[in-house]
Amino acid sequence: MDLHQLRVLRELADHGSIAATARALSVTPSAVSQVVASLQRRFATPLTHKRGRSIELTGAGQALAAAAVAVASAVAQAEASVDAYLGDLSASVRVSGFHSAAVTFFPALAALSSETDHPPVECVDEDVARDAFPVLTASYDLVIAHRMSHTPPWPTQQLSVVPLLQEPVDVAMRTDHPLARRAQLCPEDLVDLPFVSTHTGFSPADLLESIAASAGRPMRVVHRINDFTTAAAMVAQGNLVALLPRYTAAPPKDSGVTLRPLGEVRALRNIDALMRPEHAIRQGVSVVLQSLQQIARTLVQSAHAPESSKGRP
Repeated sequence: MDLHQLRVLRELADHGSIAATARALSVTPSAVSQVVASLQRRFATPLTHKRGRSIELTGAGQALAAAAVAVASAVAQAEASVDAYLGDLSASVRVSGFHSAAVTFFPALAALSSETDHPPVECVDEDVARDAFPVLTASYDLVIAHRMSHTPPWPTQQLSVVPLLQEPVDVAMRTDHPLARRAQLCPEDLVDLPFVSTHTGFSPADLLESIAASAGRPMRVVHRINDFTTAAAMVAQGNLVALLPRYTAAPPKDSGVTLRPLGEVRALRNIDALMRPEHAIRQGVSVVLQSLQQIARTLVQSAHAPESSKGRP
């Protein structure tokens, strides 16, 4: 028994004949008869009986038609509940982000959550390998994910993907390092230098593989640290170098660490918002996504602004 069968029976009760029911439903009388016959096979007792050349509902049929009204009301209420949920800005939106994204996006999201016209946001940090980001969309409304631009794109046949920003990945070194005098570095400059890199499977460790391929020699990785703040602090204290994203992980100006761009290889990191397509239709998710986009735009604009204008209202 399905909703269509119940609707046909209800219309038959209201209109009193197969022909009138067919006209009301914009189908043929034969189609109505077939639906009624299919529904009848589910019950041992007759639902209809003939009266002359017309068909009427029996007592059982009338009882089932009355139940069909209740079912239609319940379905309408369920649909209204879904519509209310989709448009409800008071429902919490769950957002996950990797560590440097958490530092960049989460404080602003937390501040926006206190505003009356913004949905509450639950922020959770999830530091996973690149291939695991799509899996997180089963647990969160929005997943802030990253990948190097030379790696395979996200599976858009399964996910909705919204770009947030694309940032260069620079080489970080002490301000007094000999390479800090260069305006730009090439892969050959980095051969034999002691690197602080992320764990295998985490960007930008995969960028080191491209650098090694361009240089024709493997890179020398002496530490595996996923936290960029820790990596920058280690670079500041020794002769180490690291790869750091320019916008989301740049060390403070007074940290003693200098960033230099890398040439001859495509050193770009994409930061995207991933979600399951059904999550995208929630108004609250849409509002939070717009907030993430604005935070990303502000971050890039701030990074490009002249030093004298930073911090001005």
